Amino acid sequence: MPWILLGAAGILEIAFASFMKMSFGFTRLTPAILTVVTGLASVILLSISLRTLPVGTGYAVWTGIGAAGTAIIGIAFLGDSAAPARMLCIGLILTGVIGLKLVSAN
Repeated sequence: MPWILLGAAGILEIAFASFMKMSFGFTRLTPAILTVVTGLASVILLSISLRTLPVGTGYAVWTGIGAAGTAIIGIAFLGDSAAPARMLCIGLILTGVIGLKLVSAN
Protein backbone atom coordinates (compact mmCIF):
# COMPACT_ATOMS: atom_id res chain seq x y z
CA MET A 1 0.00 0.00 0.00
CA PRO A 2 2.76 2.57 0.69
CA TRP A 3 4.10 2.10 -2.85
CA ILE A 4 0.66 2.77 -4.33
CA LEU A 5 0.35 5.93 -2.23
CA LEU A 6 3.84 6.98 -3.28
CA GLY A 7 2.97 6.44 -6.95
CA ALA A 8 -0.20 8.51 -6.54
CA ALA A 9 1.86 11.22 -4.79
CA GLY A 10 4.25 11.23 -7.76
CA ILE A 11 1.39 11.58 -10.24
CA LEU A 12 -0.03 14.44 -8.19
CA GLU A 13 3.43 16.02 -8.26
CA ILE A 14 3.26 15.96 -12.07
CA ALA A 15 -0.19 17.58 -11.93
CA PHE A 16 1.15 20.16 -9.45
CA ALA A 17 3.95 21.24 -11.79
CA SER A 18 1.63 21.27 -14.81
CA PHE A 19 -0.98 23.41 -13.07
CA MET A 20 1.75 25.74 -11.84
CA LYS A 21 2.81 26.29 -15.45
CA MET A 22 -0.82 26.91 -16.46
CA SER A 23 -1.35 29.40 -13.64
CA PHE A 24 1.14 31.86 -15.22
CA GLY A 25 2.66 32.87 -11.90
CA PHE A 26 -0.62 32.44 -10.01
CA THR A 27 -2.39 35.00 -12.21
CA ARG A 28 -5.10 32.52 -13.29
CA LEU A 29 -7.39 31.51 -10.45
CA THR A 30 -8.45 27.96 -11.36
CA PRO A 31 -4.98 26.64 -12.22
CA ALA A 32 -3.58 28.43 -9.15
CA ILE A 33 -6.10 26.70 -6.88
CA LEU A 34 -5.39 23.35 -8.55
CA THR A 35 -1.66 23.96 -8.02
CA VAL A 36 -2.17 24.35 -4.29
CA VAL A 37 -4.59 21.41 -4.01
CA THR A 38 -2.46 18.94 -5.98
CA GLY A 39 0.75 20.07 -4.28
CA LEU A 40 -0.75 19.64 -0.82
CA ALA A 41 -2.31 16.28 -1.71
CA SER A 42 1.01 15.08 -3.12
CA VAL A 43 2.91 15.98 0.05
CA ILE A 44 0.23 14.40 2.26
CA LEU A 45 0.38 11.11 0.34
CA LEU A 46 4.18 11.21 0.41
CA SER A 47 4.16 11.70 4.17
CA ILE A 48 1.75 8.80 4.68
CA SER A 49 3.93 6.51 2.54
CA LEU A 50 7.00 7.54 4.54
CA ARG A 51 5.45 5.99 7.64
CA THR A 52 6.59 2.66 6.19
CA LEU A 53 9.15 3.39 3.45
CA PRO A 54 12.68 4.66 4.12
CA VAL A 55 12.76 8.44 3.74
CA GLY A 56 15.60 8.43 1.20
CA THR A 57 13.91 5.88 -1.02
CA GLY A 58 10.47 7.47 -0.77
CA TYR A 59 11.68 10.98 -1.46
CA ALA A 60 13.91 9.89 -4.35
CA VAL A 61 11.08 7.95 -5.99
CA TRP A 62 8.61 10.82 -5.46
CA THR A 63 10.91 13.41 -6.99
CA GLY A 64 11.95 11.02 -9.78
CA ILE A 65 8.34 10.36 -10.79
CA GLY A 66 7.62 14.09 -10.62
CA ALA A 67 10.69 15.13 -12.58
CA ALA A 68 10.47 12.51 -15.32
CA GLY A 69 6.69 12.79 -15.62
CA THR A 70 6.78 16.57 -15.82
CA ALA A 71 9.51 16.43 -18.46
CA ILE A 72 7.43 13.99 -20.50
CA ILE A 73 4.35 16.25 -20.21
CA GLY A 74 6.50 19.17 -21.33
CA ILE A 75 7.67 17.24 -24.37
CA ALA A 76 4.23 15.86 -25.26
CA PHE A 77 2.15 19.00 -24.76
CA LEU A 78 4.31 22.10 -24.30
CA GLY A 79 6.86 21.86 -27.07
CA ASP A 80 9.84 21.10 -24.85
CA SER A 81 12.87 19.56 -26.52
CA ALA A 82 12.91 15.81 -27.14
CA ALA A 83 16.63 15.72 -27.89
CA PRO A 84 18.13 12.24 -27.63
CA ALA A 85 20.39 13.21 -24.70
CA ARG A 86 17.40 14.60 -22.82
CA MET A 87 15.39 11.44 -23.46
CA LEU A 88 18.33 9.36 -22.23
CA CYS A 89 18.46 11.35 -19.01
CA ILE A 90 14.71 10.92 -18.44
CA GLY A 91 15.17 7.20 -19.03
CA LEU A 92 17.96 7.14 -16.45
CA ILE A 93 15.70 8.81 -13.89
CA LEU A 94 12.98 6.23 -14.53
CA THR A 95 15.55 3.42 -14.32
CA GLY A 96 16.63 4.75 -10.94
CA VAL A 97 13.02 4.89 -9.69
CA ILE A 98 12.40 1.30 -10.80
CA GLY A 99 15.71 0.21 -9.32
CA LEU A 100 14.86 1.72 -5.94
CA LYS A 101 11.55 -0.11 -5.95
CA LEU A 102 13.21 -3.43 -6.83
CA VAL A 103 15.88 -3.23 -4.14
CA SER A 104 13.58 -1.91 -1.41
CA ALA A 105 12.77 -4.29 1.43
CA ASN A 106 9.18 -2.98 1.70
